[in-house]
Amino acid sequence: MKLITRLLVLAAALLFPLFAQAWVGEPYTQAELDTVNNAGKPALVFIYADWCPTCKAQEKVLSTLLPTNEFKGITTLRVNFDKQKPVVKAFGAMYQSTLIVFKGGKEVARVTGDTDPDHIAGLLRQAL
Repeated sequence: MKLITRLLVLAAALLFPLFAQAWVGEPYTQAELDTVNNAGKPALVFIYADWCPTCKAQEKVLSTLLPTNEFKGITTLRVNFDKQKPVVKAFGAMYQSTLIVFKGGKEVARVTGDTDPDHIAGLLRQAL
């Protein structure tokens, strides 16, 4: 499975080099996260910055993983680290490139700065 994940990420990186600015997910609002959490659906909050190379690498991984059958049910909301400071603070995020997953309305895991496709897939599985 690790080889397949890495090949998918490599293919995305080669085929979609301009995709780095087309961030995955919808812009974050508390109302949307509340709706998803209240419905008991899995959610990913992606705290990113436009200038962050790690965030761009994470986005490439996420853009490959999230459309797959395994992860397509995860709602992704993105938080702009520079423009949504109160939200970043509310999540207790110290850095951009923070990925937070929710299951059953509760935060179950988070990582910061991780770009390994297998690690991110494992993080996403915790929301399912």
